[in-house]
Amino acid sequence: MKTWQRLSSTGIISIMLLAGCGVEETAVEKDSAQQSKDAVEEQAQFPITVTDALNKEVTVEKAPERIISLIPSNTEILFGLGLNEQIIGVSDNDNYPEEAQTKEKVGGMEFNLEQLIALQPDLVVAHESGLYSFNEEGIAQLESVGIPVYVVKNTTTFEETYTTIEQIGQLTGKTAEATEMIASIQKGIQDIEVKVADLEEKSVFIVVGTEPDLYAAGQETFINEMLEVLNVENAVQELGWPMYSSEQFVDSNPDEVIVTYENDYESIVNNSAYNEMDAIKNGNVHVVDGDTTSRQGPRIVEGIESLGEAIYPDVFKE
Repeated sequence: MKTWQRLSSTGIISIMLLAGCGVEETAVEKDSAQQSKDAVEEQAQFPITVTDALNKEVTVEKAPERIISLIPSNTEILFGLGLNEQIIGVSDNDNYPEEAQTKEKVGGMEFNLEQLIALQPDLVVAHESGLYSFNEEGIAQLESVGIPVYVVKNTTTFEETYTTIEQIGQLTGKTAEATEMIASIQKGIQDIEVKVADLEEKSVFIVVGTEPDLYAAGQETFINEMLEVLNVENAVQELGWPMYSSEQFVDSNPDEVIVTYENDYESIVNNSAYNEMDAIKNGNVHVVDGDTTSRQGPRIVEGIESLGEAIYPDVFKE
């Protein structure tokens, strides 16, 4: 800019424009026109009203500049949409991406309403599963001082997750980025389905907790859909997240046992009650990343690949 100012002050800029800088000027004009177009398109999206998981209409007047996320899956979506600069607060449990560590922590099991209000967000993205620590009364308090709170559905399918990504994209003025994120996930899933199409089917038991009781991932859960992509049988036929006795676990006798937390691995392999299970005898107990296999966000493909590496190591470690 200083160079142009110096040229202008000596009158040289006029000569340059007359001497053949029309192409550069046209490029500048095109860039300016594109920026104006983008600004108009962004402005046209607002105000926007979206119905959340509580069947509550949430209206955002303009593209939010100060966003607080109350659960890691939401945070990953927001960062994936390119909203690093706009995110001002995240939960204590946020650990991805690395930039999330630099944001102000606003609570984990409980959230401080005074802190949230003091941060002056123009959008808070909450989660249906977190309402035990952030109830509808708290939401009403935030909304009473003009802070919109969008409660994301606790999704159990990929399609529901795509809808969540679309809605967060709408609320933040990032609809194109949301569409691109969904397309990338879908392409990754299609590639995995091709990779496993001709593999021999295995039965898999997913352990999601062992202290004090053993809990499993059953049918109609997010992780079950990941298993379906891999074309493997979920040894847990019950819905949701059932508790299993030692006897039930042994009787299920899957080809593979997968745990989502390191501590659970020791609890499984060191328990003499499980010694006769095929998976134990054959050394087929594996640990996978509990974050990517449970968070309903942009790392779905990474979660499926984590499971794939445990079940079909020769195929997924190529």
